[in-house]
Amino acid sequence: MQKLLIATTFTVALTLAGCSGFPGVYKIDIPQGNVVTQEMVDQLRPGMSQSQVRFIMGSPLITDTFHEGRWDYLYTKKSGDDGSYNKERISLYFTDGKLNGLNGDFRPGGKRS
Repeated sequence: MQKLLIATTFTVALTLAGCSGFPGVYKIDIPQGNVVTQEMVDQLRPGMSQSQVRFIMGSPLITDTFHEGRWDYLYTKKSGDDGSYNKERISLYFTDGKLNGLNGDFRPGGKRS
């Protein structure tokens, strides 16, 4: 009886694993992290307080414990269609609680690197 159960479980597992490449199976996109748009970055101004930046950008995904004045916003999206990855990031830097710089894939004024 136990051998029959193991054989049945193994057969079901192989059948399900084989369906992943089956045509017509819908695979979802998997977004993770903070969605950051160019419009959000364009609203940022030097000298803004951390609460003003948080209002525009939302809470950062990572706050660096070794550098209190750095907030990181990361976003990845895995496409269900072809399995490709889209990655975006932006880091904001604060001095004395005021925004003084940024670095990453977005630039103020509509330019993306």
